[in-house]
Amino acid sequence: MPNNQTKALVQGSMMVAIFTILMLISAYVPFIFIVSLIFAPLPIAWYSANYKRSSSIFVAVVGCILTTLTSGITMVPFAFILALLGVVIGSAINLKKSKLYLFMSSGVTVLLSMAIVYVAYVQFAGINIISMSMEMLRESYEQSNELAKTMTGQEAFQPEIIEAMLKTIELTIPATVTISAFMTAFIIITLNLPILKRLGLDVPKFAPFQNMRLPRSILWYYMIVLCINLFMRPEAGSTLDIIVLNVSYVLWMLLILQGISFIHYFISKKEMPNGVKWVATLLALPLSSFMILLGIVDLGFDVRSLVKGKTKE
Repeated sequence: MPNNQTKALVQGSMMVAIFTILMLISAYVPFIFIVSLIFAPLPIAWYSANYKRSSSIFVAVVGCILTTLTSGITMVPFAFILALLGVVIGSAINLKKSKLYLFMSSGVTVLLSMAIVYVAYVQFAGINIISMSMEMLRESYEQSNELAKTMTGQEAFQPEIIEAMLKTIELTIPATVTISAFMTAFIIITLNLPILKRLGLDVPKFAPFQNMRLPRSILWYYMIVLCINLFMRPEAGSTLDIIVLNVSYVLWMLLILQGISFIHYFISKKEMPNGVKWVATLLALPLSSFMILLGIVDLGFDVRSLVKGKTKE
């Protein structure tokens, strides 16, 4: 037992040191700070996958404290989010959970920790990051308009259009933050799990993207949102309008992913080159409306069986 405790202490110290160094790099090396931030959860995740949760949380807390002392208070929010994410990733691996569970728990962790950081900024520092960002965006549009007016004599954007765009952006912040949190979690998981596997951990795997099938309940949520927009027509800016707008954006993103998944499945069954998949993925955003429709068809009807049957023939 003493040997195990000593080993845990030594390895915990090493992981704290690596985490602190990565945060230092993020703070002071401008060109690779994003890379170091992406891999910062790695040492905490490795430790959390090998030792009990209480020890992992202690290591994460020590890592945050040392980051504050070495990198400054400005890095505390990043250290808090990434250390907590490392604990969650490692715990999921330790408990032999599926990769879907790991992804969902990681996404929720990033989202909640971002919310905690935002509330802390507002309550203790009096800084509203969202308001500041919106003000900077407004100033950027106004400067662009002034520059265009100076060069061409005409405004690039009408004031009414600018206000409508900013209002839409402001109303959809919850959906944007949610999607960003889950995308961040996905990127970090995708890049860190192969390294954890090489370090001897039994990491879970995703099923191939082409086989992704979202729950059919997504269609019911989409129909409810559509009916509210068509028949109830919520007043602009009301609570119901904000909820419907944000839920719509999240559902659209999910259906776009489902549509891309179906195209990947179709290309794979037709034995087309992998390059075609990349082209189809790049065209997904310009053709987002078609992708949403394709996602709905894929979820609502068993078209994959039809494609499979035609391929066999």
